[in-house]
Formats: sequence, C-alpha cells, structure tokens
Amino acid sequence: MKIYKIRTHKVFLVLLATLSSGATQAPTSADIESHIQHVTSGLIGGVVLKGHENETHTLAERMKELNVPGVSIAVIHDGHIEWARGFGVRNSAGAEVNAETMFQAGSISKPLAAMAALRLVQEGKLALDANINDYLTSWRFRSAPVAEAKPITLRELLTHTAGTTVHGFPGYAGNQPVPTLVQVLNGEKPANTPAIRSEQPPMKQWKYSGGGYTIMQQALIDVSHELFPKLLHGTVLAPIGMTRSTYEQPLPESLRDNAATPYRGDGKPVEGGAHTYPEMAAAGLWTTPIDLAKYALEVECSLKDQANHVLTLEMTRKMLRPGLGHWGLGLEIGGSDSNPYFSHGGANEGFRNIFAAYENAREGAVVMTNGDNGSQIGDEVMHSVAAEYHWPDWHPEVRTVVELDPKILAHYVGTYQLGPDFNLVVTLENNHLITEATGQPRFSLYAETETKFFPLEFPADLEFVKDSKGAVTGLILHQGGQNIKAPRR
Repeated sequence: MKIYKIRTHKVFLVLLATLSSGATQAPTSADIESHIQHVTSGLIGGVVLKGHENETHTLAERMKELNVPGVSIAVIHDGHIEWARGFGVRNSAGAEVNAETMFQAGSISKPLAAMAALRLVQEGKLALDANINDYLTSWRFRSAPVAEAKPITLRELLTHTAGTTVHGFPGYAGNQPVPTLVQVLNGEKPANTPAIRSEQPPMKQWKYSGGGYTIMQQALIDVSHELFPKLLHGTVLAPIGMTRSTYEQPLPESLRDNAATPYRGDGKPVEGGAHTYPEMAAAGLWTTPIDLAKYALEVECSLKDQANHVLTLEMTRKMLRPGLGHWGLGLEIGGSDSNPYFSHGGANEGFRNIFAAYENAREGAVVMTNGDNGSQIGDEVMHSVAAEYHWPDWHPEVRTVVELDPKILAHYVGTYQLGPDFNLVVTLENNHLITEATGQPRFSLYAETETKFFPLEFPADLEFVKDSKGAVTGLILHQGGQNIKAPRR
C-alpha cells in the first residue's frame, strides 16, 4: 500500500482503446502503463482525515475485500481514449474480463435514451415543452390531483422534475414472467413496481424518477413506430460507433459469450443470472466502458461543433444546461462554471457503474463492475484517476476527527432501523465503532463530534440522537441530500 497525502485532484473511470480526436502529443506505451499502474494502486475512499497520512489500496485488494469479481475501466485523456482494460473475472468459470466484456449499464441507460429523445426533438417529431400525452397513443398518463392538473412535459421527464413516482426498477429474474411496458406503466401484474403516477406538481422540486423515463420510452415508441432497441441503435449507438452496445432485453444469445455475470455483495452470483429490464430507457443498456467513452467523446466533440453525429451544437448545449438539482436533459452537471463535467451512475441487480467527462477539458473516465458492492470501487477508482490525471474535481472530502472515550462510544452500540427490512448494526471493536447495514459491508466510523460520525469510504454522516436524559434513542443518516431517521430497536 502507498500513503495518500491530501492532494487537490479528484477521480473518474478507466479502460483501453485508441480513438483519436485531435489530441496533443501521444503518450508512449510506457507512459500509459505508468498511468494504469498508478491508478490501480492508488484507490482511496471518499473521505480523508485532515492532518493524517491516509493509506491507499490496490484495485485487486478492494475487489477481493468487496467481493467484486470483475472491473472494467476506460480513461479519456486529451480528447481520446488513452487506455481501457479489464480486471478480474466475468463468471464463475474464471473467464477474464477484457475491454470487450459487456455489462449492464443500469441507469447510465438514461442519458443515451435522452439523447435519442433529443434527436427526435431536433427532427421536429417531439417538443420539449408540450404535454407528453400529445405523443402517447398506446397509453395515456393519468395525472393525480396532487399534480394540480398541470401536464408533464418531455423536458420535465428528462430532468427528473415531472413529479412522477418510481425511483428505480429491480428487473425480472430468469424464471420470472416479464411484463409489457404498458403493464409496468400501470403497475399491473406481473410488474413488480407500482403504477407510475404523479406525486407532486411538475417543477416543484428535483426528484429522481426512473418511472419518468419509462413514460418517455413509451412516447418514443409511439412517435417513431419502432421497437425501442432498434430506435436507439439507429439514432444513437450506430452513429456514435458503439458497436458493443444494445438495448435488447434480455441480451441476445449471440452476445452472451463475453458478457459479465452479475454478483451479489456476498460474492455469490445473482440467482438466475442477469435480470431482464423491459424499462429499457431507464435501465436496459448493455455496453462496455469503451463504448460509453465514445458517447462521452461524442458529447465533448459536439460542443465544439466537430462531431455532431446525433445532436447539433445547439441541442447539445441544451442537453448540458443545468437546472433544478444540477441536472441537464439526462445528465448530472458538476464542476465549476468555467470547467463543468457531465456524469451519471448506474445500478442494476449485480452491476454497479459510473462515468464522467469534462465539457471543455476533453477528459473523462468510465468504470463498470459486476458486483453489488461495485459502487464503492467505482468511486475509489474515480478518486485515483482524478489524482493521476490532475482533474480539478472529484477530491476526497477532507474531515477532522476527534478522539472519544470508549465509554461514550459504548452508548451507541445497538441496532437501528433504517427501513422495514433494513437495519444498521453498530458495534464496538478495539475502541472503534463499526457499522454494518443489512446486506452491505462493514465500515469503521470516525468521530467529528461526540454525536456525529462518518465513514472514510464515502461521504455520509451518522448523527446519534439522545433524549432529555441522555439515552441514545436513534440516529439520523445524512447522505446524498437525504436525512433518514432510524430509531433504535
């Protein structure tokens, strides 16, 4: 392990290929191998301790610790894919992950589906601000009274501001019947999610909704009169050159030879293999980091009016204009006003992924994994890439830690209920608090105050709550803009 001293850089994702796009002097093979070695040996969590030396870990160490069998990375540098590489295995037979191995993209399906919708807007077949029911013919969106009779629009669906329900989808195991898209929209059996309806007026606030993208999927089908995989292939995947990508669900037999098997957090394969997602716009893409890097480069080049295979310069600018929640039309927008980046994460059963790319700097990365604990690895790889390539963002958060008497820590030991079947168990080991959520890895907690603690692996806070007599009655998990109360059991 090496020691990570706090630096002013941050991280993204990586893999291998050579897609030229006006880059400066090309790095040598030795340079690239050095980058790969530094990235894969410099993994660090989302938090570092002020005034401390913080250990980094190798990718192999973290894959073993987190039961993630395979990882695939692609890195964009100076406007081209500098490298792409697979690590670990894609199935129980020990077949190795390589640069061509396909993974389920999860919610990274959304930005590419959004690009297809914007292509139809560009062609005059859809309008961003018209009532979405103007385009739906095989199904109609029924607004709830809470929506105050306001229609929802394509713009609102793409930016998660339509006020629609259903955050995400679990998909359907191999032995389960798969519903039609209309059955999913209506919440009718065999659909395993509720009907997609309004839960608040449009534009009231930003709230992530895979259900909204499912409405959009039906609108695109009704307008184009094409099957969704064919539409996406013709409008987005083929024009960009994403030759190892498809929205076909389930994955065709002809593409399964080099597809990753999904794994649970305990290291066991997902029963029945990869789930089927009829909610293709929200979660149905199979792809590789190289292909997602090609998508990112297409966006970067379109902003310079250089490679507009799908969208014009004007439409690309609209796509990346941040609104509520710092979201554009299908993408999250971060970074500074002068150097913004666009990104998205993805999580299907047994797959966890992330990608990000800068609008102006022509830098970026993609990380795809076939394990339920892969999000942690993706974040750590991002930090390592950012440090290696001197990105201005994706820094680990710097926190201050205080020492507490073990007698104080002992008061917090117990089980806290975060949800109906989701608990957080807090234990005390070697004078240190340890937390373990249902079905998730164990994390050490560090004290910032007597009642406020944080893990090193990702940005979050656990705040213990006491009653008037000083007894611990529960905790509040502060993470991702949410404050989740968990009473003590």
